[in-house]
Order: sequence, then structure tokens, then C-alpha cells
Amino acid sequence: MNAPMDKRAQILLKTLVEHYISDGQPIGSRTLLQHSGLNVSSATIRNVMSDLEQLGFIASPHTSAGRIPTQKGYRFFVDSLLTIKPLEAREIQRIKYEFSSPDPQQLITSAADMLSQLSQFAGVVVIPKRKKITFKHLEFLPLSEKRILVIIVTADGNVQNRIIMADKPYSASDLTQATNYFNHHFAGLTFDEVHQKLHDELKKMQTDINRLMAAALEMSGKANNTGKESVVIAGERNLLQADDLSSNVASLRKLFELFERRTQLMQLLDSSRRAEGIQIFIGEESHYLPLDECSMITAPYEADGQIVGTLGVIGPTRMAYERVIPIVDVTAKLLSQALSTN
Repeated sequence: MNAPMDKRAQILLKTLVEHYISDGQPIGSRTLLQHSGLNVSSATIRNVMSDLEQLGFIASPHTSAGRIPTQKGYRFFVDSLLTIKPLEAREIQRIKYEFSSPDPQQLITSAADMLSQLSQFAGVVVIPKRKKITFKHLEFLPLSEKRILVIIVTADGNVQNRIIMADKPYSASDLTQATNYFNHHFAGLTFDEVHQKLHDELKKMQTDINRLMAAALEMSGKANNTGKESVVIAGERNLLQADDLSSNVASLRKLFELFERRTQLMQLLDSSRRAEGIQIFIGEESHYLPLDECSMITAPYEADGQIVGTLGVIGPTRMAYERVIPIVDVTAKLLSQALSTN
């Protein structure tokens, strides 16, 4: 919980953060005196700055007499002091124009591009999960002594063929028995239900077709792929131009490893999808972003009234939050609108 802060201290902190975001240089008391609008002495400003430093909102780099905001200072600024700058009408029209495609995948790609271009950082969009698909029927067919073809048909007419390398030979009657068992017990269920029910059944069954059924379970997961989401990322190279990141090769390497692996990024985006509205993650407070120098602003987006994914911007902690927040917010709303009208 933040310590109480009087109005004068809030004005000075707001002025300091805004100027630091603008030029990246530590801010001294003289600059604060010129730009804060407060009618106080330099000594008073120095005293307030000392208090803010003791409270952990600002810090003094050892190379300068000025101060810079800490992660705690950015958080207080974003939560309590930020003045949002609405997007210009031409920028909103530009996003709407990019969202004119009837193809949902193209809309997702366009959203990532728009987030990147407007923010000049990296834009990220989670591709929505496919709707739950119902299993219709399956068939095991022998190809050779230990090679078995599995044909999986879903209720929407999709057909998937997979080859299983069995650990022992199976007769035609074995395969017919396995086919009949699978279809009798699992037809009409979603693949999640098939997975759970088959997992429970395999614990009870002590027949030779156990492993064959387990292989079919794995194949059905690959055929359906409902639980797997992916992320579209645009503008990663923009981060190479960000002063706070470009000078630190180790930090950039960690960030690009996050983009490459995507698992932690997916976890962060998924957690923000469960929340309402704009979410702002500063530095390491997300527990997923690997850097103190990075922030991420996210928002969920919808299709026909249901939240189906998350989008956002990743950039340096020293970013213009008042501008990036509306970019994320408007893009999420316009993407939701485009997906709901297709």
C-alpha cells in the first residue's frame, strides 16, 4: 500500500515522471521549480524530493544529482497522477480502416501491426482458442505389423489422419475392438471430455489395447488442438531503438527469449484476460516480464460479447503511458467490433 502523499509531493512527482519519460535525464530541483507551477523555494523542493526518495518513489543515480522514478514511483504515477491523452480522430480512422478485412486471422495480424506502429514498441495479440469441437468417431486401420493409421472425424466434418507406431503387433480384430470401444464410449463428447473420460477408463482397463487407446488419446489432442493458443508479435525490432533497452544487450537478450519461448508471455496475457479493462504491468511486478526496464499494457478483446483473447504493447518502463494506454484501449474495442460483425 502506498504511503500517504500530500498534493505538493504529488505535483512534484508527476512533474518529475513526465519530464523523465520525455527526455530520459535525471531531474534536478531547478527543473522541478521551473515546471511544477508551485510557488515554493528550492529548499522546499529539495526537502520534498528527499522525502519521496525515502519513501521509495524516486532514486538518485550515482552519476547525477538529479532523481529518476522507481518502479514504485511509476506505479503511483500510473494509478493516481496520469492524465490520459485521447487518440486523434485520424488515428482512430486508421485503425478502423485496417480492421476492414472479413478474415479474423487478418484482423488479429492487423491489430498487432497497429499496436506496434502507433506505439513504436512491440504489439502482441493472443489468437483466440478454437471453439470446443465434438468428437464424432474414430477408426484404427492396420498399415503394417506395427504401423496403425488413426482416422479421427469431428462433428464439424473435419478429418485428421495420424500414424501410430505401436509397441507390439495388433490383429484386425484387436483394432476393430478398439475402434468400437472408442466410438461407443466417446462419440458426442468434446475433446476435453474425451481426454478426461479416457484417462479415467485407462486406469481401470488392463487389456492389451491400453497403449493403443493412450496413443489415440494423444492423436486426438493433436487433431483438435483446442487448448493451444499462439501469440502474434509485431514490431519487436522497435525495442532495439528504445534507449533504455538498446544499451543493455543482456536485457534485450532476455526480452527476445521471452518472445521466442512465448510460454511466459502467454501466461501473462492469460492472467490479464481474466481481469476487466486495461491492465498495466510495470517492471518485474508481473512475475513474467524478465526485466525491470520493461512494462506491458494489455486489454481483453471480444467476439459477440465473449472475451476471446488479449492484446497489448510491450515497451520500456520509460514509456508515454498517457498515449499508449488509449492506443491499447481503442484497438481492443475496435477489434472486438470488427470480430463481432464478421
